Amino acid sequence: MYTINKGSQVPDPERSTELLWGTRSRRGLDLDTIVRTAIGIADAEGLGAVSMRRVAEALGFTTMSLYRHVPGKAELLDLMRDAVMVPPDEPEEPGDWRSGVQAWARAGLALYQRHPWLIESSGSRTVPGPNIVAGFERALALVARTGLPPAQIVAVVTLIGGFVESAARQIVDVVAAQRESGLTHEEFWGARESLFEHLDRYPTLSWIYQQGGYDKPLDPFEFGLQRVLDGIDALIRDEKRDESACVVCGTPVEATGQGRPKQYCSRACQQKAYRARK
Repeated sequence: MYTINKGSQVPDPERSTELLWGTRSRRGLDLDTIVRTAIGIADAEGLGAVSMRRVAEALGFTTMSLYRHVPGKAELLDLMRDAVMVPPDEPEEPGDWRSGVQAWARAGLALYQRHPWLIESSGSRTVPGPNIVAGFERALALVARTGLPPAQIVAVVTLIGGFVESAARQIVDVVAAQRESGLTHEEFWGARESLFEHLDRYPTLSWIYQQGGYDKPLDPFEFGLQRVLDGIDALIRDEKRDESACVVCGTPVEATGQGRPKQYCSRACQQKAYRARK
């Protein structure tokens, strides 16, 4: 669920790990203050505005003062990501895996909306900090309730995380375009009459438009999230069916992991079922 940030230097992963997981000074200029200031700049002006020099100026220190605490911008980004990814408090334990995963996914989308720069700051080799790992642990624990095997638990969390990031990217792109152009999404497309004049040659698109398919569009995030979770539900049902009981005598049937799940515990029960159908 990471994207590669081509505009920054590659961080030293060992140094990032030390900074993310180590102890921090509380006297004078400290790492937490530097990170909070950098986050404020990124939230207000975008990731491109963040530099060691800019953060130092905002704090009233020299750039060299920052380098005593963090080696450079790449490591600073690692720290910024982890600082904003504090897992939300869970006052009540959700009753089932699906409601818990829904809450986790919605919280992830809200996080990207609060900090749009997260979309462009990550990479496939980003070193995670304690907050990021805690959020991952939370998601794994929720999906583990399904009873799926470990590899599928990881795959499900990765799938949902990727969906959330993709949905967030679309939202962030719309907001960025609105900020740069001064036009809302609706205003921009509402002014595209010259384009719409060419679309009546497409019969399915025209029919959907005439039937009001665009009048009340569905929330793409909620619609997509529910369909992803429906698919996971189907996977869980398939896994449980693989561990089903004999349809004749009720004896547990061990899953083989190959082909269709067995319905009978023995040849005798299979023949009994065949005779019953006759």
